[in-house]
Amino acid sequence: MNSRTLSSREATRSDGAKSMRRRSLPGRACIPGIAPDPQAAARNLYELLIEAWNGHNARAFGALFRDEGVSIGFDGSQAAGDEVREHLEAVFADHLTAPYFAKVREVRALGADAALLRAIAGMVPPGGDAVNADANALHSLVAERRGEEWRIALFQNTPAQYHGRPELVESHTAEIEEVRAAGAAIG
Repeated sequence: MNSRTLSSREATRSDGAKSMRRRSLPGRACIPGIAPDPQAAARNLYELLIEAWNGHNARAFGALFRDEGVSIGFDGSQAAGDEVREHLEAVFADHLTAPYFAKVREVRALGADAALLRAIAGMVPPGGDAVNADANALHSLVAERRGEEWRIALFQNTPAQYHGRPELVESHTAEIEEVRAAGAAIG
């Protein structure tokens, strides 16, 4: 995945010499392929987020967030800014994490410069051949645009245990199995 590439363009200085300048904030690279439309941008960011997780790429995952963006993990752990990358580096170094499969349920604009994405998700354990219902989750992502740059302001990964409602566990798991059977990470 190439979600954090330095994007530069050549510019002509006032003295006529050529120089290179970034099209993004200092120290941050633009994320290529993000649509300008709020709903499409939120979906693009979510796809890149799942791709980064499934690729065990903490740097790419963290690069999708605002400098003050927050990630809330399945276990309730919270990380902001660079802590997102640092937290996942430790997770990926110490664990063989399961890949996510997800189904987007809703994407809606919250104005011209923000959008909310809600999805259901599940994981197949490494070496496994079925979704582990105990790892079912609900994902919420808030995407925000500043200038021309979209980033994640908040990502929350909430356990979907559906206490006392086994039919909801079965339905959730079945929907994720359909996405997986189609050969996609996100449906």
